Amino acid sequence: MESLIIILVGVLTAVAIYLVLSRNVIRVILGTAILSHAVHLLILAMGGLKKGTVPLLGEESESYVDALPQALILTAIVISFAVTAFILVLAYRAYQELGSDDLGDMRGANDE
Repeated sequence: MESLIIILVGVLTAVAIYLVLSRNVIRVILGTAILSHAVHLLILAMGGLKKGTVPLLGEESESYVDALPQALILTAIVISFAVTAFILVLAYRAYQELGSDDLGDMRGANDE
């Protein structure tokens, strides 16, 4: 199962890099969001997909699940949501001011 998730991480990373390298601002923002999801899956896969119970005192169990990767992913999801919302508002404001969402037009200088 972990190898399937790692393959999915590779596909998501390839799609995200393709989107980030485009000239459209919305595609760049979507690429960064997809890349953050790929990182979340990578952290989850590196933590190991184990079956077990919650590590609480007083419970007798054979195996326990590590809660640290889940806590890191939850924190990363909140941070990436806030950053994506800020970048979307910034892109909308730039579109209002410049009238274009093309990164080449936003540079303000002609290409050589």
